[in-house]
Amino acid sequence: MGRKVTVATCSLNQWALDFDGNLQRILTSIEVAKSRGAKYRLGPELEVSGYGCADHFYESDTLLHSLQVLKKLLESPVTQDIICDVGMPIMHHNVRYNCRVVFLRILLIRPKMQMANYGNYRELRWFSPWSRSRQVEEYFLPRMIQEVTGQETVPFGDCVLSTKDTCIGSEMCAELWNPRSPHIDMSLDGVEIFTNSSASHHELRKADQRVSLVKSATTKSGGIYLYANQRGCDGDRLYYDGCCMVAINGDIVAQGAQFSLDDVEVVTATLDLEDVRSYRGELCQPVKVDFSLSSGDDVFLPTHQPITWQFHTPEEEISLGPACWLWDYLRRSGQAGFLLPLSGGVDSSSTACIVHSMCVLVCQAVQDGNVQVLRDVRRVVGDEAYCPQRPKELCGRVFTTCYMASENSSEGTRGRAKDLAAQIGSAHLNINIDLAVKGMLGVFSMVTGKLPQFRASGGSVRENLALQNVQARIRMVLAYLFAQLSLWARGKPGGLLVLGSANVDESLTGYFTKYDCSSADVNPIGGISKTDLKSFLLYCVDQFQLPALTGIVAAPPTAELEPLTDGQVSQTDEADMGMTYSELSVIGRLRKISKCGPYSMFCKLIHMWKEAFSPSEVAQKVKHFFRMYSVNRHKMTTVTPSYHAESYSPDDNRFDLRPFLYNTRWTWQFRCIDNEVVINGP
Repeated sequence: MGRKVTVATCSLNQWALDFDGNLQRILTSIEVAKSRGAKYRLGPELEVSGYGCADHFYESDTLLHSLQVLKKLLESPVTQDIICDVGMPIMHHNVRYNCRVVFLRILLIRPKMQMANYGNYRELRWFSPWSRSRQVEEYFLPRMIQEVTGQETVPFGDCVLSTKDTCIGSEMCAELWNPRSPHIDMSLDGVEIFTNSSASHHELRKADQRVSLVKSATTKSGGIYLYANQRGCDGDRLYYDGCCMVAINGDIVAQGAQFSLDDVEVVTATLDLEDVRSYRGELCQPVKVDFSLSSGDDVFLPTHQPITWQFHTPEEEISLGPACWLWDYLRRSGQAGFLLPLSGGVDSSSTACIVHSMCVLVCQAVQDGNVQVLRDVRRVVGDEAYCPQRPKELCGRVFTTCYMASENSSEGTRGRAKDLAAQIGSAHLNINIDLAVKGMLGVFSMVTGKLPQFRASGGSVRENLALQNVQARIRMVLAYLFAQLSLWARGKPGGLLVLGSANVDESLTGYFTKYDCSSADVNPIGGISKTDLKSFLLYCVDQFQLPALTGIVAAPPTAELEPLTDGQVSQTDEADMGMTYSELSVIGRLRKISKCGPYSMFCKLIHMWKEAFSPSEVAQKVKHFFRMYSVNRHKMTTVTPSYHAESYSPDDNRFDLRPFLYNTRWTWQFRCIDNEVVINGP
């Protein structure tokens, strides 16, 4: 007599950190599975939090909110009378794991054993693999879960689920691709149903590999294989392409779509357990090497003795590190120098000072007899007889600055830029962009019959922002034009590298125009905070004898993209951002270094800022930051390569991996904050 079972797997369009939406899609898939008679439901990898949380997995908020979703699932009548297998991050003994949680009530937690850590995947960045094969520990459930299930502990580790009629074992995503997949040993131990929860992205000619692996797993070992996968855009560059499926003994018996707009797709199959057989074995040999790191004949070999390390101040580090980096970039790029749009503000002035510091270092090295530096500097300036004598004179050879004025520019910034350029010795240009701006707006007006106005002249917010962006982007175009041709116009060979000047705090909030002067070839200050840059400029006043910097530091930071009021600046950066740079530095460090999401950041700041702000004011600032951050995160995908100098850098390329498409309402997270405000009082 056969033992027939109905099982369900699914593809879900989960979204990183969208806990409300993820919960609803999970419940819907379970409801559909039950309606089709399934007694077991498998979901995608990390479906509770979303697979693409990236560095948000470091945050305690992500773990907390995942547990809160699990509590909702356990409480829901939808999850009754079916074994549910969901994916979520879990902390066990202070170690973070990528886990499957299997429950009627919680039956077991199975952590991932072999991590995907190649190509687009960096799981070892956030999770540790469970390395104890066939071993189980007790996991103490959080109180919120204990209150629902009545359990204190559950099995955690490499374990399988044995029901009255069969045995079920899990493997996860990359484990299927491993030459020693867990299903091999599990099949030899009598497991009949294998499950695989994945977050596998689309690639040309990849789907056939996935299907072949699933078929191969049950061809060589026998058994039933369920494959679940993420679908859609999770918030970053990847598209997850579904393909949930069910196989038995090497044959696919149920198949989901690879490309679909459906948020939830459930595939079910009814199978006879009597058809299942298990077989497989494998042997691995160690690799030996005849080598030793130590030597027996070392009695008279002296050892190094302790020394006292001489640390640089942060200001010295900013002066030296990026300067050396710029020199390497310049000499290896084959270009003839740098061009910097110099606005007279803190950021562009800091970049100018770093170039000046580079010239100081080059001159010092040449004076010290460094032949390679002399050879490089001669190649850069295109003069084999040249020998730099003074930093200011070298600056004039390799560094061009330009002040790009508009009708909204003040005499104060123009004067500060001119004074600093004179003191460091750069070749300085004054450029007026009004003609180009009017030409661009004329094209728009000719096509549409409308001419946008600034807010001060009665225009809308949308018009006001567009007019600011036109100015900013024209400056970028002109910067590249002059970088390519300014030396040509002077009868000199070569081109210039364009330098950017967006600091780490502006990158964090997206307080810059996409493809404006923040778009450049390299940016030496992109990983440095505004607060540190101000300290650096004050250091440069004395270190390099640059008194013009005193006025630059004292002036309020401004983009000068809106009309002046009585000849004075009416727009300031801090007013535009809705918070001060010092507040933003605190928030930036909490977000990255302390791994805080919105809720845990609020919980910390109500104590850190208790003397300055009420809980409701702190909540408003936290919400404002995360809205601004999530709306503008897409800008980090095109941001100029920056010198990495700050541990809370939002660099999207390698260091700070986050989605760039967010649910900017942060409904679950902000609701948690609002609840705390109600409890603690406004």
